[in-house]
Amino acid sequence: MIGTTISHYRVLEKLGSGGMGEVFLAEDTRLGRRVALKFLPAHLTSDETAKARFIGEARAASALDHPNICTIHDVEETAGGQLLLAMALCDGETLKARLAHDRMGAAEAVDLAAQVADGLSEAHARGIVHRDIKPANLMVTRTGRVKIVDFGIARAPGATAVTATGIAVGTPAYMSPEQARGEEAGARTDLWALGVVLYESLTGQLPFPGDSIPAILYAVVNRAPEPLDRVRPDLPGDLVRIVNRALMKDPLARYQQAEQMLADLRACRARLSSGDRHATAAPRAESPATIAVLPFANLSPEPEQEYFCDGMTEELISALGMLEGIHVAAHTSTFQLKGQGLSIRQIGERLGVDAVVEGSVRKAGDRLRVTAQLVNVSDGYHLWSERFDRRLDDVFAVQDEIASAIVGKLKGRLTVVPTPPIARRAPVTPDVYELYLKGRYYFARRYQGLLQPAVDCFRRATELDPEFAPAHAGLADALSLTGWFGYRLHREVAGPARQAAERAVMLDEALPEAHHALAMFHMWLDWDWEVIEREFRRALALNPNLPLTHVYLALASTTTDHSDEVLREIELGLALDPLSPFLFYLASVSCNLIRDYDRALSYARKGIELEPDSVFGLHALGWATYMVGRYQEAIDTLTRCVTVARRMPYFLMFLGDALARAGRRAEAAEVVRELLERSRDQPAWFAGLVQVALGDFDAALPTYERAIREGVRPTPISFATAPHDPYRSDPRFADLLRSSGYTGTALLTRGTER
Repeated sequence: MIGTTISHYRVLEKLGSGGMGEVFLAEDTRLGRRVALKFLPAHLTSDETAKARFIGEARAASALDHPNICTIHDVEETAGGQLLLAMALCDGETLKARLAHDRMGAAEAVDLAAQVADGLSEAHARGIVHRDIKPANLMVTRTGRVKIVDFGIARAPGATAVTATGIAVGTPAYMSPEQARGEEAGARTDLWALGVVLYESLTGQLPFPGDSIPAILYAVVNRAPEPLDRVRPDLPGDLVRIVNRALMKDPLARYQQAEQMLADLRACRARLSSGDRHATAAPRAESPATIAVLPFANLSPEPEQEYFCDGMTEELISALGMLEGIHVAAHTSTFQLKGQGLSIRQIGERLGVDAVVEGSVRKAGDRLRVTAQLVNVSDGYHLWSERFDRRLDDVFAVQDEIASAIVGKLKGRLTVVPTPPIARRAPVTPDVYELYLKGRYYFARRYQGLLQPAVDCFRRATELDPEFAPAHAGLADALSLTGWFGYRLHREVAGPARQAAERAVMLDEALPEAHHALAMFHMWLDWDWEVIEREFRRALALNPNLPLTHVYLALASTTTDHSDEVLREIELGLALDPLSPFLFYLASVSCNLIRDYDRALSYARKGIELEPDSVFGLHALGWATYMVGRYQEAIDTLTRCVTVARRMPYFLMFLGDALARAGRRAEAAEVVRELLERSRDQPAWFAGLVQVALGDFDAALPTYERAIREGVRPTPISFATAPHDPYRSDPRFADLLRSSGYTGTALLTRGTER
């Protein structure tokens, strides 16, 4: 075999062998790269029907493009009819070899499991189940990247789950109970196997040992594993709960989707990295209560009152999120499920929650009828329900009563029982509150062109009631974004945005949204890192269930040398809001800025899957795609993005960057010309970035300087982009940073890869 050439692969040496065949190192003579060739045993594909099915599965698996999945390049057949797979060569060792040395620490094991869950999430989303997750099928590269191997060949094509002798096909120690019983293996089977791998990684032993295959299968189906916290008493309680949930015998009690397990692993990893006391404390008897508040149904005579119902829902989520001991699904994740006709159990499975709050609102004039009920996900049992008939100016009292009732009913599940009633802000007139809720409604749809209506509603609310802090916070947020994305010039909005943010904090220092708004102003319009970090962290101290605040803090942190901080805040945000397309967008952008391009591409793909036509999703996908060198694909995506965004300069700038990188200089120069022509009413620095991408720093300098003179300073986040890398040692670049209000050194030493 060694020295022979099969198709365009020259076999160099043998790497190993196992039950699924022999693996050789080979050279791809067409592309000049080294690959791994796996020759499958003849008995796996001796039947033509089975062979055709196998080739179909392998082709489907070859479409998987994810940093945690070993890529399948090709399927070939030898002259003797033996099938082989050409796969990417992984430089490292299997997890099985790694565990032969020693068990893992909690942080290492959680990081490994999170990477596997991330890869499984991608595969399951495309309808592909591995069926044989085990340490021998997980490669750990020298850099710590985990690669899942053998997708598409984990189960012999055409084989039944159980042989004629009653022995299940697969690796018994990692098989789920349903697999051991001969039932069809689905996505939940992969998650069970990942739970087994995680248990083994942490303890150095299998959860279901046995001295024979029948003994192992009996244990899998009938016996509980030795409690993980008894084998490893030092493990954090949340990690023990993750493993326990993955190893539930009943598939319905297990993680239903890889995203759910991934969210929990990310949160655990973030707490381990930060040294959070909850991650290192002894396991607790009860986990925190987890609930989701579904969008309240609009029963009002006027259909346009939907904004009021959505606002009521958001307000209740915010109130519950400030209570210790309760984990509340973020509103973007719950609203993502709106109108999908899912059952309570399905909703609970998608969001990973124990209970669901649902209700309705009927508003007529100044009268309000609110109904609410708390439903247990596992059995659909109503834990509590109530109807409230009040005047509109009693709306805060209704929200308090609902929150207090929920706390009372969940008291047995809470690790810390808050003391109701919840402290609320001062009363507000119905007119002001309606304007505020309308502003919130429009702001939530700001990326559908409704940012200016949000500004108008918030401004009118502050004029009618100058003492209403939430309206000032909303106005500051909306104004800051109009300046950043170029809807209006910075100098027109910076003063009013600062005034609104500072006013919100002054009026209600305990309002998390006020501190978030002040941080956002400084991040977009008046860079001050100390204020940004302080205000974001103050908001999170008041309400830790603010996913957007976590991820915006990650984005701001890209200007520092702390990439681990960026990733930690991303993981915390995504754990709180795993179905938010915009969070995946921000996560992708942040990873691009710290040069983690594989992760950026993975986040972008997940965001676009959740919202295919989102202009921001297209932007993230296009940017991440050209940063990994796939220029034409990126240009096509960004062209579509620019069209959807009506040639908005912010997005046009990235199309220009992609064109420049692809060597299409004339087209990139045309983008510069368009951006400069439009700079009378749009920030000029957008053109400067494309000039830098074209390698013309001398032309970019006056463009940037003009923007700064006109009060339209690029933020340091803008200067973190890769086109600036070749010029970071130029003294003029340092002067630009100082002119933009940046005094750190991290951006002067950023990597030079393009």
